[in-house]
Amino acid sequence: MELKLKGEDASIDVSQPLTVTMNWTTAADFDLAAAYETIDGKLGIVYYGELGKLQDFPFMALSGDDGVGGGKGSKEETLQINRLDGMSTVWLFCWDYNMVQKGQAARFKHSDVILTIVDVFGNSVSVNMDTGEEGNVCCVATIDNSQPEGAKFINYSQVGTLKGLKTLEQLVAVARQFVI
Repeated sequence: MELKLKGEDASIDVSQPLTVTMNWTTAADFDLAAAYETIDGKLGIVYYGELGKLQDFPFMALSGDDGVGGGKGSKEETLQINRLDGMSTVWLFCWDYNMVQKGQAARFKHSDVILTIVDVFGNSVSVNMDTGEEGNVCCVATIDNSQPEGAKFINYSQVGTLKGLKTLEQLVAVARQFVI
């Protein structure tokens, strides 16, 4: 299933492990990151500098950094999620490291970034990053685990422009600008 429109969502089963992949061929040094908020309001992040842990909190781990140097070709970064109990929200970001450092726009508008979440049964939901605007960081999708009726995977496509990435709050602020 593909979530084509900003705000479109799909129910997902978070009682089993999940795999999130970000694929692209655009000549850019894109990075996958997962910022999260626990049910008690604690913020955290899993990214190329802190790959996370599967067996301990936050029960998420990133595969590594694919795309260093920004050359063309098939690239993939993977985030494994073992469990989400205790998590309210997980924001899934793509950023262009070099452009964030410079404070310049990335090539999001003309990129082919696809974010896909797959459960242990092979059910998948994907979002093609389609910001329609310039920026260097994009909250492509989110996992909303805050509602009693179940978790949702949401096409966020919320873009922002940062000049340097110094705090987690900078990323979260981009995600919290979300409007349909």
